[in-house]
Amino acid sequence: MASKDLMDQTKSLITRDSLRKDLLALGLKAGDHVITHSSLRSIGWVAGGEIAVIQALMDVMTVEGSLVMPAQTTHNTDPKFWKNPPVPEEWWPSIRFMMPAYLPEITPTLGMGKIAEAFRSFPDVRRSLHPACSFTSWGKQADWIVNDHALDFPFGDHSPLAKLYELDASILFIGTDYSSCTAMHLGEFRSKDGRPVFEQGSAMLENGERMWKTYQELEEYSDRFQDVGVAFEQSHHVHTGNIGQAACKVIKLRPLVDFTSEYFNDLSKQQTDSL
Repeated sequence: MASKDLMDQTKSLITRDSLRKDLLALGLKAGDHVITHSSLRSIGWVAGGEIAVIQALMDVMTVEGSLVMPAQTTHNTDPKFWKNPPVPEEWWPSIRFMMPAYLPEITPTLGMGKIAEAFRSFPDVRRSLHPACSFTSWGKQADWIVNDHALDFPFGDHSPLAKLYELDASILFIGTDYSSCTAMHLGEFRSKDGRPVFEQGSAMLENGERMWKTYQELEEYSDRFQDVGVAFEQSHHVHTGNIGQAACKVIKLRPLVDFTSEYFNDLSKQQTDSL
């Protein structure tokens, strides 16, 4: 959407300070640990764009808290799994051989939105070393959150998501919904539904040398996440409001992860019982 069109649809000026007030009205405060999923366009025209949004988030959380965003680089994965668009099979070996290694300082995110892409380059933001499923973090716990991110099962018990679970973090949706909720993958991992495991691959550095490394991932059922989220809200508190013009939600990560795990366990049991 062109900037003029977005500006014409924005009812009042949105600034770093007005965003800060909106975040406080959502119940967020200094010292909170928050993972954010965001759509800049949904907020309306912001003076300062994504930079102002990030600054407002930092103003509220302060360095005593933690601000975390997904920083996935799904273009650095095995091309045999690419679908939007797919690439010819005869290209696959060359892509695996020539794909640049993941470098946390420079490798851009893909599909995470303008806010997450800008956040990764902010001063004092740390990024985990997973070549395809990294996270970025800022605040007092930033290093601890992103350190030791396992290559296998990147959304599992040795991931930044598990660290956020330990911290009893919150999830902030800014103009987004459960379909983009990365934390729910931890619930998938902790479920016992017997889902398939497959071999993924990415280019990364090992001992200073570029390598194509393979690792294990669980099959994901993120197409069900919105249904899981709707079911979750029937029995759990959700704080709703607006940041600028964006419809927003704040929920606790830990109960959503637990609920997601139980949901997929129950679904698997129902499918087994119906056989």
